Amino acid sequence: MSPVNVTIASGASWQEVAADRQRHRDATIASLNPPLPKLSASDIPLDTTGIPGSILTAKELEITEKNVEDLVSLLASGQWSAKTVVQAFMRRAAVAQQLTNCVTEILSERALQRAAELDDHLAATGQPVGPLHGLPISVKEHVGMKGYDLNAGFVAWVGQVGEEDALILQILWDAGAVFYVRTTQPQTLMHLETRSNLYGTTVNPFNTTLTAGGSSGGEGALVGLRGSVLGIGTDIGGSIRSPAANNGLFGFKPTALRLPVSGWSATMAGSDHIVGTIGPLSTSLEGVSLFVRTILSGRPWLREPSLVPIPWRGKDQLEERARGRKLRVGVIWDDKVVRPHPPILAALSRVVAELQKSDEVDVIEWECWKHDLAWEVIAKLYFCDGAAEEKAAIAASGEPLLPLSKWILENPHVREHTISTLWQAHEERQAYRTSYAAIWNERDVDVILCPAGPGVAPKLETARYWGYTSQWNLLNYPAVVFPVGTKVSREESAQGKQDNKEHEYPEAYKPMSEADQYNYDLWKEHGVDGYVGAPVSLQLVGRM
Repeated sequence: MSPVNVTIASGASWQEVAADRQRHRDATIASLNPPLPKLSASDIPLDTTGIPGSILTAKELEITEKNVEDLVSLLASGQWSAKTVVQAFMRRAAVAQQLTNCVTEILSERALQRAAELDDHLAATGQPVGPLHGLPISVKEHVGMKGYDLNAGFVAWVGQVGEEDALILQILWDAGAVFYVRTTQPQTLMHLETRSNLYGTTVNPFNTTLTAGGSSGGEGALVGLRGSVLGIGTDIGGSIRSPAANNGLFGFKPTALRLPVSGWSATMAGSDHIVGTIGPLSTSLEGVSLFVRTILSGRPWLREPSLVPIPWRGKDQLEERARGRKLRVGVIWDDKVVRPHPPILAALSRVVAELQKSDEVDVIEWECWKHDLAWEVIAKLYFCDGAAEEKAAIAASGEPLLPLSKWILENPHVREHTISTLWQAHEERQAYRTSYAAIWNERDVDVILCPAGPGVAPKLETARYWGYTSQWNLLNYPAVVFPVGTKVSREESAQGKQDNKEHEYPEAYKPMSEADQYNYDLWKEHGVDGYVGAPVSLQLVGRM
């Protein structure tokens, strides 16, 4: 099957391939009607979040400012048509692309055809197709769509094509969803920011000098600008939670083998040393919940047998399990490897203070156990061929190796394993998981509250510490990122309202590690002014 709108000639340079992909993306945006004004660099401020309000119509703004739970009700009742809703989101997504470079293509023909079918069905039967009837959902590019390019961020892979929709898309489609836009990802899919030689750098809508996160950074920026309110990301070291945190969103990394991943495209297919997972980014917690409930109600384990066959466990079941005792929340202030920047510690302090006011919650200090070792173990298992397949995919087109690709692929823990060294690495993984589980059992906590990263959204090309997210991939624990409702503010910091002074680095601070020195230097160099506008988020970790 030929991919949709890939027109590159045989033997084209990597620059020509990238130019073709960008032309295609721009053409899909130009096809929207009525046309959108073209913004110049001088039109784009540091904080871009106010720009959609100056471009879109009042109705488009009303629609795109609704959350998932509001939209599904309005669509199911017929108060708003699927066509009207998807048109509004396509236009806002196109604006988001100009502001942050987050889109690989708008799927207007496919989306409008789907929307018309849904509207006709509702008119004819009076019933919605399913719980997501007419809901626009954005999709990270490497989640396959039938007939569409599936390059996974590699120039050499342009022209590969999805043979069918990924299983997760099939289930969402049956529930009534509309897929209308695909989003950017980084070279290798292994950055905590989003930059590729195909599309360039995706930036943060709240402060364009910062990263939107990665590897689902296109989703993060798009949902952050409400060009989507529910999108699909993937995560093997923080790739859902990093963009969710950086853009002030809810993002959920399920336990691996909980939601279906068949049909995505990535290197090292078949590797099960550290298993990636797939999940939602949303403007609301209910959007996350509805996404997961819908997927599990489709019983994906019947078609992807490796999945854990556990249905949705509802709120009543969880309350029954906790009945008779308080909720026990363990708190990680720092992981003893990297101290978080002051805005994160200040936010964590505020949340803990609120929890301590509750008669239904016990808060305990969680002493981290060998989180530095956790990084050594997981980094050793990310690229068991010594990153040979990743490097070959990059070399095949002649595209340059990007700085954060080089940083992760040439990490000192990366090695080409023999069978015996791989077995040994698996034993180390299992031993770490067993030890951590024993500690959790002993302390008897229900969840852990912790930072989602060593700071708010990092400066571009500086996201080099994964420990606050990859820790939970190694342990295979589910984790959700949530915004705390504040942003880094120059004015509030100056007035002491953020309590940053209490959480500033002490005089003559001695970093705990090389990674901590790096993170400390970033704060010393940029301080509040460098991160102004960035949302502040935290992470909640559980066990399946």
